[in-house]
Amino acid sequence: MDFIIANTFSDSLASLMGDEQKSAKITVYDLQQNPSNPGMKLHRLDKVKDKNFWSVRVGKDLRLIVHKTQVSLLLCYVGHHDKAYKWAQSRLINTHPTTGAAQLVEIRETVQEITMPIYTEKEEVLPEKPMLFADTPEEDLLNYGVPAELISDVRQANEDTVLNLVDYLPGEAAEALYELALGIKPQVAHLEYNSPFDHPDAKRRFRVMNNVEELERALDFPWEKWTVFLHPAQSELVERDYSGPARVSGSAGTGKTIVALHRAVFLARQNPDARVLLTTFSDTLSNALRKKLRRLIINEPRLGERIEVHALNAVGRRLYELNFGRPLLASHADLTPLLEEASERVGDHKFTLHFLLTEWDQVVDAWQLKTWEAYRDVLRLGRKTRLPENQRQILWSIFEIVRSGLEEKLLTTYPEMFGRVTSRLTDSGQNPYDFVIVDEAQDVNVAQLRFLSALGSKQPNALFFSGDLGQRIFQQPFSWKALGVDIRGRSRTLRINYRTSHQIRQQADRLLDPAMTDVDGNTEERKGTISVFNGLPPTLIVSDSPEEENKAGSQWLRGITEQGILPHEIGIFVRSEGELDRAHSAIEQAELPYKTLDDNVETTSGYVSVCTMHLAKGLEFRVVVVMACDDEVIPLQERIDRVADEVDLEEVYNTERHLLYVACTRARDHLLVTGVDPVSEFLDDLQM
Repeated sequence: MDFIIANTFSDSLASLMGDEQKSAKITVYDLQQNPSNPGMKLHRLDKVKDKNFWSVRVGKDLRLIVHKTQVSLLLCYVGHHDKAYKWAQSRLINTHPTTGAAQLVEIRETVQEITMPIYTEKEEVLPEKPMLFADTPEEDLLNYGVPAELISDVRQANEDTVLNLVDYLPGEAAEALYELALGIKPQVAHLEYNSPFDHPDAKRRFRVMNNVEELERALDFPWEKWTVFLHPAQSELVERDYSGPARVSGSAGTGKTIVALHRAVFLARQNPDARVLLTTFSDTLSNALRKKLRRLIINEPRLGERIEVHALNAVGRRLYELNFGRPLLASHADLTPLLEEASERVGDHKFTLHFLLTEWDQVVDAWQLKTWEAYRDVLRLGRKTRLPENQRQILWSIFEIVRSGLEEKLLTTYPEMFGRVTSRLTDSGQNPYDFVIVDEAQDVNVAQLRFLSALGSKQPNALFFSGDLGQRIFQQPFSWKALGVDIRGRSRTLRINYRTSHQIRQQADRLLDPAMTDVDGNTEERKGTISVFNGLPPTLIVSDSPEEENKAGSQWLRGITEQGILPHEIGIFVRSEGELDRAHSAIEQAELPYKTLDDNVETTSGYVSVCTMHLAKGLEFRVVVVMACDDEVIPLQERIDRVADEVDLEEVYNTERHLLYVACTRARDHLLVTGVDPVSEFLDDLQM
């Protein structure tokens, strides 16, 4: 008999008190060991539509709801007696007659019954809006996974009621209806599976527990933390053969990282002798990838021995040490005095220290320009300030002195480190990895991409990227094609958002253009992205002073925690370290425990997480508060003041918008954005 757990059970377990959770878990363990044990006190429910629902006594008032057949025992819900029985009365566990996927169907009042009429100020009833799916053939609705019991409700839905409807439809049906409402024809591919619970759509809500260890993990973590769901439409991207470098893009929450993880595992399974690298641009994100990978391959631990998960800089350092010895890496603290000294020695120019530093970082060092001729002729992609040849000559005189200073101190920059490793790999023809999968690829820099190109730009399937141009916050744009990484014809965009509610995603998307194009002309269309669940609109609060902002923020946080939200489910972000105190004050007034995150401190159970927007990348929370969104804070006035020309100003505004977008889209269910009047101009776009 299969022992199965549903996402509804995980959600209901998480809402119980600590002692109640413990009692429920003990009962579940006993059930898995011996479902037929008379001591379990199973009781078949009457007054329910599905006669396979049973209750299991946990304590005096606590009950498990299970769905029991001859071949399976499914954990569905846990709660207090009346609430648990009421939950079972309105639900069915079915195998969909067309798709073959196991579904949990909630039967509610019809859409018309749960919709309130809308009145104008003159108390006139507005005309009813047209029904969206009235003309959609029943056969099509069944093909999309709509349960037969809900087809009548679906036919009555209009643009106002469709969000109410999709809240209780199975995920695959909700996604298809969203696409239909947007004028997109859903993709349908029905395959045969041994069991209704083996169907990919069923796996998003049900998981078969093979042993007690797997059950223990399922009971200890929220559903989204221990399952790594891959949508059937994404399987094709994971398993496809690519003739060259490929990229999957999509807005925040569309599952790009999940695709990257599954791609790494797929390649390792298909190629038993292969060495696979799963990488990204930061240590923090690589640690998060490592944890997700462990959950994905928990039943195949040996697979993990052939999949390395490291940040790109860590990979470069290790390969450098193997070939040249340990590098003494230059920091900005090392570079700044060298630039100041060189600038003074050359003299007779108006270049600021900031301009010199960014020109060195983004052009000279990034592209490893070693001669005057190379610097004179470089296109300076990503640097918009125009420089005539005489000014470049002055700059090159400064940079030559800097390079000599680095050599005297035996210092190596990261781009130089990657450059030497790349040359060694190219000359030797030896490759440490057969396949490389890169997550958050929009923030990979020039030297790193050149290194990746040497690893596999010419081999089929060797390079796979996932990323989003709308989340580029660390790197200036540059041409991938110029470095040998050409993804044209091998780029796909994901459009289903699994993490963020429809309301939060819709408002956050207003910060960005509907389409974004990279330097090589590859376009990412944001139009047509849908969220799989409905929620509350974001809250925007504008205060007259930081003190009022803190008070408003703390009151909002208290209200959220009174709804059962736990501290570790809350993240609070600010633009930079200078605003952290404002976040701390709001949390302290709300009397919540918190930890301030940095590169070495991770999210911790029992604590609210606080950090800058730059460190928010890769995180996700049920509740997000974005504070201190004042004028001159975002976009940061300091960056604007350093701009050399109008085109550079556009790039500053773009990356600052991306930063706020990243912060807002870390939220799943609730988003609060606050600032002190006058607030950031971006908030006007956010609430349009």
